Amino acid sequence: MNLIIQGLEIETSDLVKLKKFSGAKRIVKITDQAFRLIDASQQHEIPEFCSSAKLDFSFVKPLLRLADFGLVAIDMDSTLVNAESIDEVADMHGIKSQVAKITASAMRGEIEFSEGFRQRVTLLKGLNQGVLEKVYDERIKLNSGAERMLREMKLMGIKIILISGGFSFFTDRLKKKLGLDYAFANRIEIANGKFTGKVLGEIIDAQKKSEILRNICKELNLRKNQSIAIGDGANDLQMLAEAGVSIAYHAKPIIQRNATHIINYVGLDGIINLFE
Repeated sequence: MNLIIQGLEIETSDLVKLKKFSGAKRIVKITDQAFRLIDASQQHEIPEFCSSAKLDFSFVKPLLRLADFGLVAIDMDSTLVNAESIDEVADMHGIKSQVAKITASAMRGEIEFSEGFRQRVTLLKGLNQGVLEKVYDERIKLNSGAERMLREMKLMGIKIILISGGFSFFTDRLKKKLGLDYAFANRIEIANGKFTGKVLGEIIDAQKKSEILRNICKELNLRKNQSIAIGDGANDLQMLAEAGVSIAYHAKPIIQRNATHIINYVGLDGIINLFE
């Protein structure tokens, strides 16, 4: 296996220690923030050392290329973008703390997502729909490295799905802005320019996310091991399990325990560095 080490600042001495811990044959520079340790073996010292040094580490198969994949599914809130969009909408209604509490509980897997989503939408009843545009313009920003990640994936011919348990208002705009292939999210009812507090159609929960990934793999005639999923919360668990490679990005503990790779310190472009 090869050991990929990434960090915002990587000391040469840390790389030397990790080479010794892992028994790697040599160190290859990928970027200033990423290095590949060739023919490394997993050792118990590595996770603790990397945590203390604020370094991301991943063991990957040699010669695994980004071009070997055909599809990536990406969660939106706190994964592709920097915020929980529903919480930011609630902030415009003066109830962010109430809604954010439900969001956090759902992302940790403490409450069922669909029920938590309905609770949050109900709390938004009466809000003017114009706040959606305001939140998109003022609060929703791409996470670090997102544009490079998407650019590299497109160059490899990888199809990109944005799947969110949030609002379609945001996914639709991001799909158009970023040139994504698919976008799925929840649609909420608006009447006379205001939120009614109701959800339209089926809620995009954990099971639905995994179904979407599986169905598009079939549509594109791709095997499971040709797909990548990226997420941060409990609502992404089944989607990550459905993919050949699963990446916990700045994620809740429940996701980190169940992903093939974890990124806690670098940006989304760190995903590109996992592949040759």
